[in-house]
Amino acid sequence: MNAAQAGEFLRALAVANPAPETELLYSDPFTLLVAVVLSAQTTDAAVNKCTPALFEAAPTPAAMAALGEAGIGPYIRRIGLWQGKARNVAALARMLVEQHGGQVPADRAALEALPGVGRKTANVVLNVAFGQDTMAVDTHIFRLGNRTGLAPGKTPRAVEEALVRKCPPELLRDAHHWLILHGRYVCKARMPECWRCPAVAQCNYRDKVLAPPMR
Repeated sequence: MNAAQAGEFLRALAVANPAPETELLYSDPFTLLVAVVLSAQTTDAAVNKCTPALFEAAPTPAAMAALGEAGIGPYIRRIGLWQGKARNVAALARMLVEQHGGQVPADRAALEALPGVGRKTANVVLNVAFGQDTMAVDTHIFRLGNRTGLAPGKTPRAVEEALVRKCPPELLRDAHHWLILHGRYVCKARMPECWRCPAVAQCNYRDKVLAPPMR
């Protein structure tokens, strides 16, 4: 898929969803950061069931650091890998207090230095909390980039770089949301629902499913 076709693909998604937003519940950069860290290998819906009570108990880095790993754990037991995530959230909260004055930094290197924060998480926080034009590639976007021909790549970083190159600049900030929501609800892993895809005309996937299965 060339840049012009990629632009048409993304504009079709934009028309279908003109105001895309993250589905994670958050109130500020800190609660967003924690929610994204907790969402690794877990659905946003599962995270959203845990975080309201956690954020009520510890709405700031200082409060979260005081809560500690043992205090965080009971709030997030329902999500995958909760022990490691509790440890990371406690540690990143302490680092925010000790090294950043209790504020989430709007800087990639500083974010990626925090426990539990990789490139994808940093990209989400920079995009959603700070309005930066970043492209966070999760499993949905990785699959979609390769399946549709939009941005083929063997690694998430390769797909990210291809998407940034091909995406019209004015669409880049929202493109992450369009793609993740499209991958989550339409271009699904087991069977893409091509019959309701707004960008089906621009998609290069050879095995399109153009009608729902018979029941």
